[in-house]
Amino acid sequence: MILNIAIIIISIALIASILMQSKGIGLGSLAGGDTGGVYTQRRGIEKVMFYITIALSVAFLVLVLISVVVSG
Repeated sequence: MILNIAIIIISIALIASILMQSKGIGLGSLAGGDTGGVYTQRRGIEKVMFYITIALSVAFLVLVLISVVVSG
């Protein structure tokens, strides 16, 4: 029960962090905007959000594997 609630919370946080990273790149190319062909390095909050997303995805994977083993 507690494990399932933790998986739900982590998945919602993971979805939110992914959506916050991709904000601003979605509809720009539809109107002929710049596609961002030049590689730019992550700095500041973008870098922090990138690492938070990685940590959340690892935590989600670990929780799901534990859930499978426990219920198995």
